Parts: sequence; C-alpha cells; structure tokens
Amino acid sequence: MAEEETTVALIKYYCYEKYFNHAVNIAAAAQKKFRNVPVYTFFHAYGILMQDQIQEAIAELDTLRDDRDLSLCTIIALVYAEKKKTNPDRDVIQQLDAKVKEDRKSAPPSSLYYAGTFLWLLGRNDKAREYTERMIKLSNDSREGKILKGWIDVTSGKDSYARKAGKYFDEGLKEGADVFALMGKAQYNEYRQNYSGALEIINQVVVSFPEFLPGLVKKMKLLLSLQDWEQTTDAARRLLQKDKNNLEALQMLALHSLCREGDIAEAVNHLSDLISSLDILEPHNPELFYRMSRAFTRLCGRNEKIIEQTCRMVERAFSLAPGDSDLATELGYQMVLQGRIKEAMKWYKAAFGSRDDILPALTAGIIHCQLIEGQLEDAEQQFEFLTGIQQSEKSGELLYLRAVLAAKKRRPQEEVTHLLNDAVETHFSKLQGLPLGVEYLEKLNPDFLFNVVKEYLALCPPKPPAQGQPPAPQLQHCATLLDTVIKIVPGLLQGVFLLAKVRYQSGDTDAAQSSLQHCLDQCPSYADAHLLMAQIHLLQGNVAYCSQSLELCLSHNFEIRDHPLYHLIKAQAEKKMGELTEAIQTLQMAMNLPGVCRAGSSSRSKNKKTELNSADCVSVFLELAEALWLNGEQHEAAKVMQDAINEFSGTAEELRVTIANADLALLRGDTELALSMLRHISPEQPYYIQAKEKMAGIYLNHRKEKRLYASCYREMVEKLPSPHTYLLLGDAYMNIHEPEKAIEVYEQALKKNPKNGALASKIGKALVKTHNYVKAINYYEAALKTQQQNFLRYDLAELLMKMKQYDRCEKILHDALIHEPVNELQTLSDDCRYLVLLAKIQNKVDKHEEALLSLQRARDVQAKVLKRVQLEQPDAVPMQKQLAAEICAEIAKHYTSQRGYERAVKFYKEALVYCETDCKVMLELARLYLTLDQNDACLEQCSVILKNDQFNEEATLMKAEVMLRQKKNDKAVVNFEQLIERTPENYIILSRLIDMLRRSGKLEEVPKFLDMAEKHSSRAKLDPGFNYCKGLYFWYTGEPIDALRHFNKARKDNDWGQNAVYNMIEIYLNPDNETMGGETFEGLDGEIGNSTEKQELEQLAVRTAEKLLKELKPQTPSGHMQLHILENYCLLATKQKANIEKALGVFMEIAKNEKDHVPALLAMATAYMMLKQSPKARNQLKHIAKMNWSIPDADEFEKSWLLLADIYIQSGKHDLAKELLKRCLSHNESCWKAYEYKGYIMEKEQSFCDAALDYEKAWKFGNQTNPTIGYKLAFNYLKAKRHIDAIDVCHKVLAAHPNYPRIQKDILDKARAALRP
Repeated sequence: MAEEETTVALIKYYCYEKYFNHAVNIAAAAQKKFRNVPVYTFFHAYGILMQDQIQEAIAELDTLRDDRDLSLCTIIALVYAEKKKTNPDRDVIQQLDAKVKEDRKSAPPSSLYYAGTFLWLLGRNDKAREYTERMIKLSNDSREGKILKGWIDVTSGKDSYARKAGKYFDEGLKEGADVFALMGKAQYNEYRQNYSGALEIINQVVVSFPEFLPGLVKKMKLLLSLQDWEQTTDAARRLLQKDKNNLEALQMLALHSLCREGDIAEAVNHLSDLISSLDILEPHNPELFYRMSRAFTRLCGRNEKIIEQTCRMVERAFSLAPGDSDLATELGYQMVLQGRIKEAMKWYKAAFGSRDDILPALTAGIIHCQLIEGQLEDAEQQFEFLTGIQQSEKSGELLYLRAVLAAKKRRPQEEVTHLLNDAVETHFSKLQGLPLGVEYLEKLNPDFLFNVVKEYLALCPPKPPAQGQPPAPQLQHCATLLDTVIKIVPGLLQGVFLLAKVRYQSGDTDAAQSSLQHCLDQCPSYADAHLLMAQIHLLQGNVAYCSQSLELCLSHNFEIRDHPLYHLIKAQAEKKMGELTEAIQTLQMAMNLPGVCRAGSSSRSKNKKTELNSADCVSVFLELAEALWLNGEQHEAAKVMQDAINEFSGTAEELRVTIANADLALLRGDTELALSMLRHISPEQPYYIQAKEKMAGIYLNHRKEKRLYASCYREMVEKLPSPHTYLLLGDAYMNIHEPEKAIEVYEQALKKNPKNGALASKIGKALVKTHNYVKAINYYEAALKTQQQNFLRYDLAELLMKMKQYDRCEKILHDALIHEPVNELQTLSDDCRYLVLLAKIQNKVDKHEEALLSLQRARDVQAKVLKRVQLEQPDAVPMQKQLAAEICAEIAKHYTSQRGYERAVKFYKEALVYCETDCKVMLELARLYLTLDQNDACLEQCSVILKNDQFNEEATLMKAEVMLRQKKNDKAVVNFEQLIERTPENYIILSRLIDMLRRSGKLEEVPKFLDMAEKHSSRAKLDPGFNYCKGLYFWYTGEPIDALRHFNKARKDNDWGQNAVYNMIEIYLNPDNETMGGETFEGLDGEIGNSTEKQELEQLAVRTAEKLLKELKPQTPSGHMQLHILENYCLLATKQKANIEKALGVFMEIAKNEKDHVPALLAMATAYMMLKQSPKARNQLKHIAKMNWSIPDADEFEKSWLLLADIYIQSGKHDLAKELLKRCLSHNESCWKAYEYKGYIMEKEQSFCDAALDYEKAWKFGNQTNPTIGYKLAFNYLKAKRHIDAIDVCHKVLAAHPNYPRIQKDILDKARAALRP
C-alpha cells in the first residue's frame, strides 16, 4: 500500500511540474505492476493528452467512464480533451458538461477527490478547491483531501489562501509520514521564504523515501535558494548517479559552469547532454524545451556556442507547437542576440496578433530591431501604438528602449538617465521575493542589464575625471548594478569587464586593473580587456606595458587590427614616446578602416566581437589632428579638424569636435577663440558640462582668474541644477581654497539628494579643512542620525582619533559593531574596518589585550570577507588579501611586543599566505627568526627578500648577523663593507656593524669604518648619527668619558636622541661595566679604592642619570617599561636599603604582569643580591638561564649569566660558572667581564698560565683601560714567570693610574728582582 501511495504521489508531482512523459512512463509501469488499479490508467491518459495525443487519450478515458471513483474526473478530462481538438464538437462538449453537473450532485468523496486533483493539475485552483472542500466535508476530514487542499492553496498565487496551507499539511502528517504531504509542507515553507525549514523537511523525504527523486531535486533547488552552490552541485551529481538523464541536475550543472565558473566549454557539454536527455525523456514537451532554454539565453553573454544550443531547443519546441506565439517571440529574441535582425523581425511578425498578453514583449522586440536598424520614426510609432492599446504595468525593457530612442534623438541627458533609472528599478522590482534559482537567474537577465550599463556609459565622458573631480553620476548607477550582477553571476566575464570600464571612467584605475586581470586570467584572448588594460597603462604613463597589452591582444585576436580603438591606443602610445610620424601613420590607417568615416551612429565592424561607436571614431579624427599639429603640420591638422566637423555634424559627437577645436586654439595660445567656441555650447546639448569645465580650466590655469573659474560652475548649477553640478561647484570652491562656500553648496546638494553619503562625507571633510573640528563632529553625528551612512561613521571615528577623543571614538566603533550576525559582504567589510580602527584606538590608550581581541575578531571577519569576495567580487580579491595580511601582521607585532615570539611567527606566516611578496612582513619574520636564534630560517627569508631586492639593507644586515653567529665573520664583514661603501653616511647600518663586530670580537676593525664615514662627508663630525656610532665604539672599548661626550652630541636629535640618553644613563649608573650585585670581586675592589671621593662621584652620577631620565619620551609600551626599570635602577645605585626594597617591589610587579620579562627578572636578581639574599637571586637567574636567547634582550641575558656565574663562583661551583661564561662568549666574544671571571677561576685553581691567557683577553677587549684587570694580568704573568710581560703591563697601568695601590710593590719590584742575576 505504501509503495502504491508513493507511486501515485510521484505521478502527481511530475504532472504538477509538467513532466508529462515521466508521468506516462511511471503510470505504464505501475499498470503492469499493480493490475486492476484504474487510477494509473487515468494518469496515463492525462499524460498523453497533455502531449497532444488526443485520440489515444480519449480512447483510454472512455474505458474509465463507468468507474465509481474516477467517472467524474474522467468526464471533466473528456471535456478538456474535446476542447483541445483543432475542431472541437460543441454538441459533445455540451453533453459532457451536462453529465458533469448531474454526476457532481451525487459523487462520492473519492470521485470528488480525483476531480479536484485533475482540476488542480490544469491550474484551475478555484474550481479544484470547491470540489476538494466538498470532498473533505463528506468524508469527515479525509487526510488525502486536506493534503490536496494544502497543495491547491499553496500554489494558488493568492497570499490569503497560501498562508493557511501549512495547517492542512500538518493535519495530513498527523497520521504518519506521507511523501506528498511532506513535499507540500516543503513547498509551503519555501513560499514563506523559510528555506532552511523547507530543507529540513526535504531531508526527511530523502531519508524516508530514497527512491522518490523529486525529493532530491527539491533539495538541490533549496540549497541554491540558500546560495550554497557547492552543495547544490554535489546534490546535482548525486542525482545523476541515481538517474544519469535527470533534466534538473543537468540544467543545474550547466548553470553552475556558466554562472559561477565561467567555463563555456563545460556549460556547452552539459547543455548538449540536457538536450539529449530531453529528447529521450520528454520528446513531445515543447514547453519544457522552451522553459529550460530561457535562462541560458539570458546568462551566456551572447556566447555563440550557447545560443546555438538554446536556439536548437526553441526550434525543437516550435516544431512540436508550430503556432505558439511565445516560441516565435523567443526565437525573434535569440535572433537579435545573434545580430540577425531581419530574421528576428520575421519571427516577431509571425507571432503578432495571436495573443494580447504577449503584446508588450512582442512590441519591445520589434522596437529593438527598429532601433538597431536606425528606424527611429517607426520605433516611435510603435511606442504610440502600444500606449494607445495598453494600460498595463510598466515594463523594464520598454523603458530601456524609450531611453535608447531618447538618446538617439539627442534628448537631454537627464531625460535619458531618468528613463534608464526607471528601467532598472522596474526590472529589479520583478525580482523581489524570488529566491536564487533558475527563475531568478532568468528574470535577472544580465544581458538586458549590460545593455542598460552601455547606455549609461554612453552618457559619460570616455576618459577618467581630472584629479579631484567627481565622476559622472551615471557611473555610480552602473557600479551598483554591475556589483549586483557579478555577485550572482561571477562567471560572466562581460560583467566584470564592464565593471572595469566603469571603474576606469570613474578614475579608480587600480580597481579597474584588478577586474581586467581577473578577466584575462579566465580568458587570455579577451580582446576588449586587453585594449582597456592598454588604455589604463597609457593613462598611468606605462607606455611599455601599454604596448605589451596591445601585442598580447593582437596575438590572441588578429582581427583586432580592424578596430579603430586598437590603432587609436597604439597611436597615443607612440605619441607619448615622441614618435609622432609613426603615430600619424597609425591614425591614418585607422581612418581607412570601414565604418570610421560616416560613423555618426553606432555600426559594427566585420569582426562581430568588437563594436565601432562614434566616440571611438571621433577620437581617431581628434588624435590625428593633434598629432599633426604637434608635428608642425598645422595646415594638415586644420584640414582633419574640418573633416571631423563635416563628418560628425548633427551627431551626438559634434560637440566633442568643438571642444577639441578649442584645445587646438589653446595650443596656438588663442584663449579668447577657445572660450568663444566653448560659449556656444548650450545647456540642453550633450557635453555642456565638459565644455564648462574646460572653460573653467582656461580661466584658472591660463588667465589665473579664480572668480571667473567659479562663475563657470555657478552657471552650470543655474542652468542644470542637479546634485552632480552642485558637487562640481562645491569641489571648485575647495580647489580655490574657499571651503566655507563649498560647505554651503554641498549642503544644498545634500538637500536635493539626502541619501548621498559621499556628499555628506565631503561636507565633513570641508569642515575639517576649515579647522572647524567641533562643527565637523556635530555634523557627522547629525548626518548619522538622519541618513544611517556607515562610512560616515568611519570618517567620524577617524576624526575623533585625530583629535585624541579616544573614548568617544571607541564608543562609536563599538556601537557600529553591535548588530545581528550577518553574512552580507558590505557589512562584513565595514565591520573589519571598524575593528582595525578600534584596535588602533585601544593601543593608543594602552588597552593592549583588548586591541589584540579586536584584531583577532577583524581577522575572523576578514576570512569571511575573503570567502564571499572570491564568489561575488573576484577582482577585489588582491586588495582584500592585502588587508588580511596587514591584520595578521598587526597581530604578530602585538605578540612580538609581548615576547610571544612563537605566536608572532605563526601570524607573520599567515600574512605571507595572503601576500607572498610583502617585503615588510618577510623582514619582520626574518627578524623574529633571528631573535629566536633560528638562523637557517632567518637566512632563508633574507635570501627570498634579496632575490627580489638585492640592495635591501635590512635583509643584508640580518644575513650578516647570522653569518657572524655562525662564525663566518669574513663573509659577514664583506656584506657590511658593501653596504657601508655604497652609503657610508648610513649610520643605522654603521651602528649595527659596530655591535656585530663587538659580538664577533673584532672591535679593532671599527675605526676604519668610522674613518670611511668621516671622509665621505665633511659634516660627519657634526652628525648626531656619526657621534652616536662613535659613542658606541668608545663605550664598548671601556672609555666611558669619551662615550658620554659623543652620546651627548646626539642627545637632542629626534632619531638618535632617545637611544643616546638610554646609553648615557647606563654609563652613569655603571661606568666601569661591573657586575651589579656581584660579590666575587667586591673584596678586591674594596682593597683598591673605596674612598669617600669615589662615593661622592657615584652619587653625582646617579643624580645626573635621574635628570637624563626626564628627557626620555618613549612611544611604545616596551619603551615605557624600559624607562620604568631604569628609574628603579637609579634607586639601586644609591645602595640604600629602603631604596633597594622599593625598587624590588616595582620589579616584582613588572615581572608579575609581564611573563618572562628578562630585564625585570635580572633587576629583581640584582636587588636581591644587593640585599644579600643570594638564594632568591639565584632562582630568578636560573629561570633566565633556561630561556631562549634573543637579540632585544641580548645585554640582559649576558648580565644575568655573569651574575649567576658570580654566585656559582662564590659557592665554589666552578664548572657551572664556566658553562655560563662560555655561553656569554658564544654570543659576545668581546665580553671582557666573562674573560675576567674565567681568569679568576683559573687563578683560584692555581692554573696561572691559563689565568694569564684569560686576563690577557679581558685586558685586550677592555682596551687596556681597566687598572684592576691590568693588576690581575700582571700578577698572573708574575706567577707564570713571564716577568717581562708583567713589567710591561705594570708600566701601562701606572702610566694611566700613577697612584694605583700595591702594583709597584707587589708585582713590578718583584718582577724586576726576578730578572736580576
């Protein structure tokens, strides 16, 4: 029983969808399988009847006249069959009608049910409802009756009925699952636009009734309604696995190939399979052939191969239904698309007079043909005829054709624009409420919309506006329209190309190039895209790239030589290169092309793919005249200009010739003649605005008369008051620095067009220019309340940030981000911009964690943007990827500042996924690898950078630093020498070189580089950068006084000052570079100098350091932290217990807030040592010893290892100390303190020779200036019996420090005595 119900439901569903042969085949199979079930015979008869096999159907129906359940529907069907005959018998129809009326009175519920079903399938819903309601009443709420009533209501097209249909399906499903009821409930949810709910129900059908293929078909369509193309195509392929000829699946795959992929070859294959399957499954169904072809015709961008297939389908339909006027009209439309206008007219005339309901479409087709043929009067008569006989709703196509007629009859631009706007609005009103699907795509009709765009573009100047000038207002309409089409049909390259053209004419050349590149990536032979790309390169001054685009165009399409635009661009490029003779020859070749002369109206070259229009043709004349003039052939130029005047007289392009003539007068220096020509152009003529702008330019640039310049724009507003002319006047006032007047004009424009956010933005910016910031803020806030313009919100937030009103700015951005979750591209893009700006604000007010969260949210939102933009705006992908990379880089910077280096690496790598060639990101990543001691990874990044930019300084510096670490010192120095020799005055590089040479133990090589810099510039000694570098050298070589002197010279400089002051403070706090807190040498130092004078000097140094601290103005969080630590080191330097404890508290707080902060941990350990709490100090230092070394904290790591080594030496743990000292020297071979500690250990172990070697290096790298090291070295020479060396060192120490205690008595005298015989 369940199987029979499913079979009947399947037949009814196919009948409803008008798949009549499907119904016939299933009914025939069921007749064999379920014998003596007359309902299958009825549906079989119905199926063949709907395929016009009338006699056979009547014969089958006659066998059912006596069936109790089917007799009523059979008689109604016989009436319908008789009426379908070519010559119906009125008597038979009368008899059958009487029989229906008689039988209806006593019909049982089942008979009424089948009669209602038949009437519903015929589309007679009101009559079907009457039968079904009576059946439900007689049968005590029959389940089948309620399900049928639900279907009748939901498909009635009347909202009052359809809204109630859901309850009938619910009641029908109470007794259990019923496939027909479930499909009906899904249909109801679809009607209510609840596509997710419908999909849930269909999923039940697919699971519970796996053999019911319409369930899977409906699922496929619902997935498309939810705009999920990927799952839609998956469902289509799954359908084809179950039914290789499934018509809906083949149609869907063909649409996907065409709309989303732009793969014409694949679409043609699927379409061919669809036609074959139609021949197999529905060979006698003209409506299905016609219905399945329409979307492809309108979506294919007039592709010949696709139209060839759709034409086959409609011709096949017409052969099955020869008199059908819909089919004749469609064939006429397809002929127009192929440019076969005469054949199109034949088809339209063949369809004429058969039905009144197709009259608008039919007349539109005829008018279209007449306009193409230039029969303007005939077209106007057709419009009058249509107006006289028809008062129905407006047609978008007819409004468009009225606009075309108005343009051809040179009506005012405003009238044409208004008609085009109405056409677009009317067209899109028909799409309201439709889900994405075959019907939506067909009614969207991109081909029609592209024609509208071309008409808009014909009203706009062919070249981009001058810098600072607004684009023509029609271009915004074009951009909005094309964005909508491309979002739905991104595979249609014609739309992407037109958007590129719109962007080019709007002056947005970057976006135009991005769109064109997408076109050419998809179709390298796209000639028009190559030509427009060449025009953009020419505009940007890239003549070589322009020529390359033209060559590529020619290589892909040799026929492009027959297009004047190719020659025009080529000549313009030649002219730009100064090749005037070649340019003239090229333009003369263009003049000889068919159609260039007498091109007052659009014509078509032999090459069907390229159109000749009057704008291109007049440009050839004008360029030739200008080239001849510049080549000194003034007489020839005048002749060409006269030819142009004669050629284009009475056409829309006549005024362009006049304007060009004025340009020639300007070249001759005759400004008065130029102005006289331009004054003759009246407001009702095209190009009036361009003429007035040209006049204004003459007044401003040639006569320097600002008053007359502004008067030209004022006259424009008086003669043609519109938002656009007001905008031009406002911009003119801004150009002559009269923002107050500009604001007044902008406000008047805004009153005319209150929804124009760009105008509101201009007013805000003009207020900012007048420094009226408070009024600007108030204006933005008021505009936001009234207009809800999102980008004004962003402008306001930026202004508040500039004015440092961070709290208000943050609130505005938070408010902007509070809304329901959306998946709309523009909203997602806005949210991302808000979040990035919010992160900037939060960083400025030290909310670093919140800033990180904002950036992470921005990253998530941008990921959604990228996913959608690839489908909706593929040309914008590069720009959006760049933004994604910038967000990731900002997150990485945050983690770097917090010492989260591993996470920073992850985000820099992610940034490079989006933007592989971003040099800044690669440098930051290389720098991080260097910090993490990952030398190979750093080298790899540097090599990639240097491959693209062989002189990149940062990459060369890092590469050299890695080589120094790998003990490849010679190679490192060679890299540095190359950089220094190229730019000796680059003190940033020099300072890095000095630090590297210190770490490689080659400080003795520094003076030659300093000399090189000094010789290169006579002012080097006065340069703060040079003095900073010299200060570094003296500091590293143990000469603190000289270091201070040079740092002091750099102290007030903006670039070098802050680092110089930091270094000066460190020198004042520890001039001898001792281990602060260390105890190993404390006793010895006490013996050799702990005078009151020394203590006073130390306190004076601390006070000086405190003064210098006040000069520091750090700009980064890490800078503030460094300042805070230095302030508390000053407290340590006082050596007073209270101060030390106070400083310790601060260090502990920093260490608590900043995890693994090496400077803070070292400072804590130093404080503990000064308080004689060495175990606590050791714990902190051991923690540091376990951490990875990094460049930013290199000095702090070194000091912490030395202090820990000091503690181990005091504890007698010499092996542990040696390990730490070895680590110090591996990172800094000039660390004389490490050698001193090593010498001390050797000395304690009575290994005087080894001790002497270590003290030698300490003495060398300390530049032989530290008397304590000298004393120790001399002592160990004495013990090692190297008496002469000991005497040598003693002399050097005493020469610098004559009063140095004990060295004379303890060493010098003993060494001399040992030498005496």
